[in-house]
Amino acid sequence: MWGRRSLLQAFCIVVAVAQPTLAAEPVGQAVVIKTEVTGQSGPIEVDASVHRNERIKTSPSGLGQFLFRDGTKLAVGWGSSVVIDKYVFDDSQSVKKLTIRAAKGTFRWVSGSSNSSAYQILTPAGTIGVRGTAFDFYVGPDGTTAVVLLNGAAQFCGPGGCRQLQQRCDCVVAKPNGNMSAARRVDPSILDTLGNPRALPFLSGNQRLAGGIGMLGGCNMASVAPERKDRKPPPAIEPAPQKQDPPQKQAEPQKERPNKPDKPHHDKPDHDRPHHDKPDKPDKHDGHGRHDNDGKPGNHGDDHQDHDRHHDGYRDRDHDRDRANDRGRNFHRGR
Repeated sequence: MWGRRSLLQAFCIVVAVAQPTLAAEPVGQAVVIKTEVTGQSGPIEVDASVHRNERIKTSPSGLGQFLFRDGTKLAVGWGSSVVIDKYVFDDSQSVKKLTIRAAKGTFRWVSGSSNSSAYQILTPAGTIGVRGTAFDFYVGPDGTTAVVLLNGAAQFCGPGGCRQLQQRCDCVVAKPNGNMSAARRVDPSILDTLGNPRALPFLSGNQRLAGGIGMLGGCNMASVAPERKDRKPPPAIEPAPQKQDPPQKQAEPQKERPNKPDKPHHDKPDHDRPHHDKPDKPDKHDGHGRHDNDGKPGNHGDDHQDHDRHHDGYRDRDHDRDRANDRGRNFHRGR
């Protein structure tokens, strides 16, 4: 009998433990998963169902996009944590209540076909009321919350009151203590206000979304986007190898040519140059047809001989000047 009772007790325990899991209601499915996204039962894959009361978490580079049954779209960026808090579905393909609780991280919301009053987003700094709209919101580690309107209208209410977001790219920043900024157009300085350059990555372009949810514009925030951590750097392009010219033959050393001896110069000093370089003036006649260089009568035969020697020396002066000089001196001496 004790055996039957023990078996019955064990069966009741198993049913009690399994009942929450069996009661978990699927409310949507994952359509995009990048890097690492986890749910209640472990890693979430594409086309996997998500359930009510399930906490969805992403890694520091993770990204998950989810589609709910009424067409509502939710993107969960890197380093985020969110719980599908309430989900009440009716038979008209719409929901009576859809509430999500964002603990930290960055998100994009696009409303589905349900009544706007059915949607509610809870943050540490206040509540976002949806008015049939699309917007990005960020929750910092200290609970600071920023909301940027992309389409339609929204309202943010916290301890310090409510702010209406009615123009595209309107932004409000609120803190858990009630401090809240006025609604104004978002600009790059919001990243300094939030103290995190990785905040609002869907606007800055650090994380890209797939499908129509990613085609809502960036409100001029893309120009200040820091380097994306989830994008692999493009492969380096190696330069094309340059063609090398064939090696040139080295020029053979030129052989030295022996220097030829200079031709001897025959120039002599001026005092050795004979005075016969120029023809002398005609000699004086003595009246008998004889010539005498010094004007004195002389031997007629000697005069002709000396006259021939004089011309021989004149013709050969370039080759034998010394000899011509001797003959000239002998002539003057009268030999």
